[in-house]
Amino acid sequence: MAYRTRIKYSAEQKADIWDRWQRGESLSAIGRSFERASGSMFTLLAHTGGIRPPDRHRSKLALTLSEREEISRGIARNLSLRSIAFQVKRSPSTISREIARNGGYDTYRAATAEQNAWNRALRPKPCKLACNPQLRRLVATKLKLRWSPEQIAGWLKREYHEEECNQVSHETIYRSLFIQTRGVLKKELLQYLRAKRSIRHPKNFSLKKNGLGTITNTVSIHERPASAEDRAVPGHWEGDLISGSKNSHIATLVERHSRYVMLVKVKNKETESVVSALIKQSKKLPDELYQSLTWDRGKELADHQRFTIATNIQVYFCDPASPWQRGSNENTNRLLRQYFPKGTDLSVHSQAKLSAVARRLNERPRKTLNYETPAERFNACVASIS
Repeated sequence: MAYRTRIKYSAEQKADIWDRWQRGESLSAIGRSFERASGSMFTLLAHTGGIRPPDRHRSKLALTLSEREEISRGIARNLSLRSIAFQVKRSPSTISREIARNGGYDTYRAATAEQNAWNRALRPKPCKLACNPQLRRLVATKLKLRWSPEQIAGWLKREYHEEECNQVSHETIYRSLFIQTRGVLKKELLQYLRAKRSIRHPKNFSLKKNGLGTITNTVSIHERPASAEDRAVPGHWEGDLISGSKNSHIATLVERHSRYVMLVKVKNKETESVVSALIKQSKKLPDELYQSLTWDRGKELADHQRFTIATNIQVYFCDPASPWQRGSNENTNRLLRQYFPKGTDLSVHSQAKLSAVARRLNERPRKTLNYETPAERFNACVASIS
C-alpha cells in the first residue's frame, strides 16, 4: 500500500489556512484547496484550539540572521571577539554571550543559533487566570453552573467593579478552555458550554451556506411588513429545525414580539413531514397571533406554498447565509441545546416533553423584555384579543 508523504506547511501556507478558517470556510473546503483531508486541517488548527496564534515579532535589539552569519564567518577566519563585534557593530559582550550560549567557537552555526533564539523566545506571558487561583476556581464553578464565558465576565465586572484583579474577559476564558497548553482551565469544563466543540469556530462560521438547494416561489424577508420588522405587534414568528442523530429533528418557533417559544415534533426533515406538522401546530393559535413565518433557506420548507394555502400564513425567507435575520430563533436554538445536545436522538422526546421544555424557556425572565417572561408578554397579547 502506498502512503502519502506527510506535508510540512510553510509559514505562508499556515497563514492562508488561518485566513480561510477565519473567513468561515469549512475544514473540508480548506483541505480540498491543499489536496488534503479535513483531518489534516483539524490537526493544525486544534493545536491552539481553533484560535489563531499571534504573529511573532523579533525585538529590534535582538541579533538578526545576517548578523549571526557574520559572526560565523568571523569565527571561521579566527578573528577576535572585538574584531567580530566591530564588523557587526555590536558590543564585544553581546558577541561573547551569543557564541557561548550556542556551543562555543568550535560548534557555532548561524542557522542553529537563529533557531535557538526563536525557541528561547517562546515564553508567553501567563494569563490572569493562571496568576489568580481564586479567580480561576470561581470561573470554573460558574462554568459548571452552565454560565457562558460572556455571562461570567459580565457578572465579575459588576460584582467586583472596583477590583480589576478579580475581573477577566470572556475571550481569556475561551482561550484558557480551548488552548490546553496554557494549563489553566481543565478540558473537562468544555462540556458545560452550550456549543459542544473541540475547537473554537470563528464568528462567521456556518455550514448552512454550503449548498442548501434552491426553493422556488419564495418571498424575501425584505418584503416582510414593517410591523413584523420592528416587533411592534405580535403574531410574526421565526422558525427553524434543530437536528440530532438518526435523522431526528425538532421544529422550533419563536414569536418576535414576546420571544414566546413553541416546539414541534416532526418525523423527519422531509418537507412533507415538516409542513404537515407546522400546519397542525398553527391551528392551536388565534389567527391574530400567527400572521407570518420567517424561515431560512432549508429545503424542509420547499412546500411552503401548501403551508400558506392551508393556514393563510405568509412565509418569508432569509437571504442565503444570513442567520442573523432570524436572530431570536437562532438564540433560542442555542438555549435549547442545553436540553437537546448535539448528536443525541431527538426522536425519543414526546410532544409533551417538548412542550415542557418550551414552558421552561417561556417562564424564564428575559433581559430584552425588561425581565418580564415571554409567557407573561404572550398571555397579555392573548388577553388583548379576547
